[in-house]
Amino acid sequence: MTSVSDAARTPAPVMGLFDGPMWSSIREGAMQLQRCQDCGAMQYPPAPVCTHCLSLALKWQPISGQGTILSWVVFHRTYLDAYPAPYNVVAVRLAEGPVMISNLEGAPPAQSWLGAPVRMVYTMMRDAAVLPRFTLDDVSAGKSP
Repeated sequence: MTSVSDAARTPAPVMGLFDGPMWSSIREGAMQLQRCQDCGAMQYPPAPVCTHCLSLALKWQPISGQGTILSWVVFHRTYLDAYPAPYNVVAVRLAEGPVMISNLEGAPPAQSWLGAPVRMVYTMMRDAAVLPRFTLDDVSAGKSP
């Protein structure tokens, strides 16, 4: 499900040479990452070779969108108009292995955020950019992690 953020214009993602398929899948609401066909590793960010075994045999595959918060911070200073303070930034280990940096939407966890299960949501910004973000997984809503 895609929600719409009231934030101001979002800074455009900086496109790397290998990011196109990932951003297309995000716009479609079903993020895909590269999986190595030789060692099976899933990788983020996209790269020309497997970052584990250096294989060229990479294939785009959908991810589950499930993950766990590894770390977090709340910024109390506005650096970009699109992110008025206070706002949070979370490091999430995806169920497939890679770590993503994003934001936690909705109500924050009641106590520690560490280890809280999350799921990916796709947020459409006012300028029509779609960003992958996270929300507490339904099983943890209302509970202390």
